[in-house]
Amino acid sequence: MSSSFYHCEKQFTSVNERNTHSRTHIGEKLFLCSICQKYFSGNSNLKIHLRKHLGEKPYHCSQCPKAFSQNGHLKIHFRIHSGETPYSCNQCHKTFSENVKLKQHLRIHSGEKPYPCSQCPKAFSINSTLKKHMRTHSGEKPYPCNQCPKAFSENGTLKKHLRIHSDEKPYPCNKCPKAFSENSNLKKHIRIKNL
Repeated sequence: MSSSFYHCEKQFTSVNERNTHSRTHIGEKLFLCSICQKYFSGNSNLKIHLRKHLGEKPYHCSQCPKAFSQNGHLKIHFRIHSGETPYSCNQCHKTFSENVKLKQHLRIHSGEKPYPCSQCPKAFSINSTLKKHMRTHSGEKPYPCNQCPKAFSENGTLKKHLRIHSDEKPYPCNKCPKAFSENSNLKKHIRIKNL
């Protein structure tokens, strides 16, 4: 057995499991997804990945209707219900339900912005924020309204727009009977009326 298979202290019940795991260290990916042509280091990883294509979500939350393709994702989700936030910032003591969210938060303190835009000088601390920003350059609007021809670059903007069709007004004024579909309109109302 090559020494390249001994990269960490993790223990396994079989040589096959150890060999599969060792591929993650050396970057070897032998298992191909026939749908999207992505490679994986182990057959079990490929099987988990295939659930995304097939829409399989065998792990169901006992507290709400949500379901997940991986048990680990269910465990992370369940922290919403339990209130568990095991990851703590050592600088401001904020806590998080996921380690990845703590890592993203730490960039606020460090100022690190590892996701630069290829079209302009801007850079971002979170990859998803960069993806949203890239739509300002591409003009892509992947969130269409199902009630009119409009489409939006962000899901949150679509949700705000849908209130026009539903007449939902979740921002009530606490000084008068008026309510508003957007928080910015409530703030404007308070400013104009000097409430």
